[in-house]
Amino acid sequence: MSVPVLNGDEVVLRPITPDDLEPLRLWRNRPDYRQYFREYRDITSAMQLSWYEKIVLADERVHMFAITKAKDGKLLGACGLCYIDPHNKSADFSIYLGADNLYIDGHFAPQTGKLLLEYGFETLGLHRIWAEIYEIDSAKQNLLPGLGFTLDGRHREAHKLQNGRFVDCLFYGLLKDEFQAKTSHSSTSSG
Repeated sequence: MSVPVLNGDEVVLRPITPDDLEPLRLWRNRPDYRQYFREYRDITSAMQLSWYEKIVLADERVHMFAITKAKDGKLLGACGLCYIDPHNKSADFSIYLGADNLYIDGHFAPQTGKLLLEYGFETLGLHRIWAEIYEIDSAKQNLLPGLGFTLDGRHREAHKLQNGRFVDCLFYGLLKDEFQAKTSHSSTSSG
C-alpha cells in the first residue's frame, strides 16, 4: 500500500523503504522496546521482509510510515494506522521511535502523532482511531491523552510479558470531532 509523504515542522512521515527494514527490525527486537509490542519474539530478517512485502506494500488495511527528521532525513522510527475498517471507519494507531533511545519522547512523538491523526481523519475519512497499549507503557499513557485520546477501558491481565507476568491491556479512543475540536482549540489559543 503506497502512502503519501506527510510533512511536519520537524518530522516527515514517508513510505517505508527496503533500506529502513534492518534498523526498524533491530529497534523492534530490543527487549526494553519489545515488552511494549504485540510481537513477543525476535523478528528475523525473513519475517521483516515478509511483513514489508505482504503488509506494508500490499495490505490496504495498513498504512505504515517511516518517521524521519525533517532537517536531515534521519530515520527515527515507524508509525501507522493498522486494522483499517472501511465500514466502521476506524483504525489502530501505532508509533515508536527507535533512534537515539527515544521510544516515545515529548518532542518528535507528539508531532508524529498529530500528523498521523490528521491523515487518518482528514485524508482517510476515519471516524475513530484507537490504540491498544499495555499498562507498563507509561510513555504512551502520557502521549495518547496529549493527542486527545480518552482511556476507553481495559482488559485485565490480557498480555503476557517475557518474564511470564500478565499485565492489563489499555484501550484508548479518539473520535474525529474530538480531534477537530482539540485542533481548532489549540490553533486559536496559540494564534
